[in-house]
Amino acid sequence: MASASIEPKSVPALAAAVIVVMGVSGCGKTTVAQLLAKRLQLEFVEGDSFHPEANIAKMRAGIALTDTDRQSWLQALAARLCGLRGQGRGAVLSCSALKRAYRDVLRSAVPDLHLLHLAGEFDLLSSRLAARNHHYMPASLLRSQFADLQLPQADERAQSYCVTLPAQDIAERFCKTLYLQSAL
Repeated sequence: MASASIEPKSVPALAAAVIVVMGVSGCGKTTVAQLLAKRLQLEFVEGDSFHPEANIAKMRAGIALTDTDRQSWLQALAARLCGLRGQGRGAVLSCSALKRAYRDVLRSAVPDLHLLHLAGEFDLLSSRLAARNHHYMPASLLRSQFADLQLPQADERAQSYCVTLPAQDIAERFCKTLYLQSAL
């Protein structure tokens, strides 16, 4: 039995929704975020494109970013989300958002943001990263991301999905839940 698709026209209350698709590298953040943005008719924001050159150079060299390295990046993302919300527009942001403190920076700009956490096993994600050749994030940094990852807590408006589900299914399930929440 096929599930009914939720069309964008049926979710007008979500026009200013802000969704952060989070997780470690290789989990499919960009793919799922793009699907959600299209489905919900929201702007897609690629978090990686906001990294300063110094951060990219460190990652290319196989050096894990510190909290200090991430601070200006997170502030730039928060400013972008705040600007969109100020215009009455929503967005879907792909961003690792590994630690609660990082998500709190984003939440300081948009207190009611939604989190979609993509969870997967190290070996699966490592193999995905090894197959990528177009990204500056080397597979060698995956362990540091798992070490930094703090799972979203109950008060963070988060949903978690296993990355073994097809991206389309994750987007569909998230949209259904989001739509139901907005109808309350």
